[in-house]
Amino acid sequence: MNNPKSVAEIDLKPIPGKKYWNCDREWREEFIYFLMVDRFHDDKNRTPVKTPNRSMGRGNQAQLKQFCGGTIKGIQNNLDYIQSLGCTALWLSPIFENNGEQDKYHGYSIQNYLDIDPRFGTKQDLIELVKTAHDREMRVFLDVVVNHSGDNWYYPDKNPYYYSNDQQFPFSRWRKEDRPIPTELRNPNYYHRRGEIKNWDSYPETQRGDFFSLKGFNNEEDEDGLKLQDVLIKAHCYWMREADIDGFRLDAVKHMGELAVSRFCSEIREYAYRLGKRWFFLFGELVGGDDAINRYTGANTPTEVNNKTVYFGLNSVLDFPLYWSLPGAIKGMNSPGNLIDRYEALRGRALSRGELGRYLVTFVDNHDQIGQDYKRRFAADTPDEQAIAGIGYLLCAIGTPCIYYGTEQGFSGKGNGDEFIREAMFSLEDPNENLLNQNCKIYQEIGKIAEIFRTREPLRFGRMYFREISGNGRDFGLPQNQPCTLAFSRIMAGEEILVAYNTSTTERKQDFVMVDSNIQKSGGSMKFIYGKEGSATVQKHPNSSNPSLFVQLDLEPMQFVILQ
Repeated sequence: MNNPKSVAEIDLKPIPGKKYWNCDREWREEFIYFLMVDRFHDDKNRTPVKTPNRSMGRGNQAQLKQFCGGTIKGIQNNLDYIQSLGCTALWLSPIFENNGEQDKYHGYSIQNYLDIDPRFGTKQDLIELVKTAHDREMRVFLDVVVNHSGDNWYYPDKNPYYYSNDQQFPFSRWRKEDRPIPTELRNPNYYHRRGEIKNWDSYPETQRGDFFSLKGFNNEEDEDGLKLQDVLIKAHCYWMREADIDGFRLDAVKHMGELAVSRFCSEIREYAYRLGKRWFFLFGELVGGDDAINRYTGANTPTEVNNKTVYFGLNSVLDFPLYWSLPGAIKGMNSPGNLIDRYEALRGRALSRGELGRYLVTFVDNHDQIGQDYKRRFAADTPDEQAIAGIGYLLCAIGTPCIYYGTEQGFSGKGNGDEFIREAMFSLEDPNENLLNQNCKIYQEIGKIAEIFRTREPLRFGRMYFREISGNGRDFGLPQNQPCTLAFSRIMAGEEILVAYNTSTTERKQDFVMVDSNIQKSGGSMKFIYGKEGSATVQKHPNSSNPSLFVQLDLEPMQFVILQ
């Protein structure tokens, strides 16, 4: 059967006889691998580079501004590489059919929500990828765009229009006679038609304006807006039915109306339950500080809209406040106080400091780097040890850890443009070479830490506390300056795991780190389970009236260790 052209043609009854896949892992137990489909791997049978050293991503600037040739089949053929890194879930960049230009490789310019972009493959390719991933106990999440469509129509005279006092501009023509799809989207009233956003933090401009040339949907609470939302919801339920998808990452959440977010999440989740999928994951791209995050996530974060109480329905959001503070602390560039303050800001909304992790997807690198003119990968100008520590931190701290493709190979792209941080993981010159190198030191060390994350419950569910440190074993305090030993504990049900990292490029001898005095005993020991051999003796404070306990750590430059 050909793919449907209209939501009226969609059958959303469960496929007869099909058992939809379900997994009892919580999403905070996942280690997500985020890849850009066009950049990960093509259909060719290639041989990976084999070296303990990192590699530079492939492609020059001109090549990386265009389609590189990655496919869904290329992902399926190389799932072993992702799973061997320790990842348990895939997050794919948008795969639906985009406007046909060569520079629309990223997937965010959708013209057909009911079919796969033929440059990536077919619907059957997606079905087979998801089936293969499920056979390996891996989840698959799609990046979905319900705030705006591609550049599927134009304003009068094909001129760019810009937001001005919430004025609605005339619709001119569709760019193609048979797009967008579903055909229901061929209604000019389903678009805000306010022109391009100029002020990205001004309401209502930020919700009603266009994303550059991409056309903003009318996600309002009027008759047309509600019909539009119903179309988009059914189009995305279709992919859950057909391909057994396990979750959606919602693009540009803060640019949608609050009720539209709530309605989309609620109806998608209900449909997942109908299929028997109990842990369908809905996480949002929400570029903002903790005030914004607090509004959108958690059972106790409703907001009032037109005298109605709205629960957004997102399970989690990308943790941008951590992304803004962690890399500088890992690299010894910014005060660790900023990182510690980021967690302190969360105190008021957590039932416990472990449960909060279910509301955050944590990362140190991404494909956009919104707000930065000069783009730079996390591993750019960064020693291997710092790259390892950055991902190690994510795996050991609260939240659902997410790694951006290529970080495990030390990709170091940088420059004035998104293309510099979207390198290809396969050669664009040599049809026999890829960079899926499992011998790379960064890849191997991340895999070791991921194994510890997967087998130690406190690292997935425990409370998190930053630890006071001392240089003399007497005077303790949280680190405020660089360089330092940055340390925290994950504690759960009487069990403590200590994580410590030397931010300095020189060794740190005789740093003393506090541990939990209700769990540890003076004279006992904590064993190194990553980063070092042996164990550290638990010592008591020299002041007999002080009940504090600590361990002494001697750390090599940029050494990352885990003790239990």
